[in-house]
Amino acid sequence: MTAVEATTKRCGFAAILGAPNAGKSTLVNKLIGTKISIVSHKVQTTRARIRAIYMNGQSQVVLVDTPGIFKPRRKLDEAMVGNAWGGATEADAVALMVDARHITDEVKEIIETIKAQNLKAMLILNKIDLVPAEKLLPISEELNALYPFTETFMVSAQTGSGVEKLGSRLAALMPEGEWLYPEDQTADLNLRFLASEITREKIYERLHEELPYASTVETETWEERKDGSVKIQQVVFVARDSQKAIVLGKGGAQIKLLGQLARAEMEESFGRKVHLFLFVKVRENWAEDPERLRMMGLEL
Repeated sequence: MTAVEATTKRCGFAAILGAPNAGKSTLVNKLIGTKISIVSHKVQTTRARIRAIYMNGQSQVVLVDTPGIFKPRRKLDEAMVGNAWGGATEADAVALMVDARHITDEVKEIIETIKAQNLKAMLILNKIDLVPAEKLLPISEELNALYPFTETFMVSAQTGSGVEKLGSRLAALMPEGEWLYPEDQTADLNLRFLASEITREKIYERLHEELPYASTVETETWEERKDGSVKIQQVVFVARDSQKAIVLGKGGAQIKLLGQLARAEMEESFGRKVHLFLFVKVRENWAEDPERLRMMGLEL
C-alpha cells in the first residue's frame, strides 16, 4: 500500500449472508471486538439487519449482519428473509458465510439466488476448526463449482482464525469516501433496541426448549434518571397463555431470573446502573402483524 493509499479514507457497506446458524453474528462480534449481535445456538436469532462498524486502518466497514436466509412460513419469516436480501443488494461487498460442516440444500438454494441476481460475492467457510483439514479444499471446490465466487476465505469466527485477513480484505474493497460514523462508534443501534435484544437473548438461553421462536421483546419506556441511571420497562410478547406461564415461571421465579441476567448485561454494555422491569403479554398473532414487524426494524 502506498503512502497515498494509506491516508485515503474509505467507507462502505459489507453484507454477510448465510443460512441460519452459519456463524454470521459471531463473525461480526469478533471483527468488532465487542458484542453487537445476538449469538445463540438457536437458529434465526438475528431478526433485523444490524449495522456494526468495523475500523481497519483508514477504512470504515459498515457490516450488515443479516437474518439467516431460510424458507419463510409466516410474515415474520418473509420480512426477515427480505431484509437479508435487501442488505446484499445495497452493499459494496457481499459475502456468503457457510458452516463448513453442513453443505445443505438450503445453502445451495442461497447460492442459486446469488447466481440469479448476478451478485459478486466472496465465500467464507466458517468453523474450519471443526472440520478435518484435508476436507476443506474439496468443500471449497464443490461450492465454487456451483457459483464462481470472487475469492474464498477459511475462518473460525469462534477462535478468530483467519478473521483478521478477511477483515483486511473487506476494508480494501470499500470505496473511497468520508466515514459515516465516529471512529469509536461500534454499531448503528439505538439503545432501546439493544436493550430489547439483550433480554431476548436471555430468553433464548434460558427457555430454548420450551419457547423456541414464539417470543419477542419490546422496550416500552426508557426513563433517564438524575443520578445517571436508567429505568427500562419491557414487554415480552408471547403467542399463547401457556407460553406466558413458561416465561413467568413458578411464583414469578423465571422472569425474575431473566430480569437479573438481562440487567447485568445491560449495565455492562451501557456503563451505568439499570432499573429493569419486565412484563409478559399474550399477543397471538404478533409474528403476522406488519406494524409490530416494523417496530422490530423489519419491512415487508
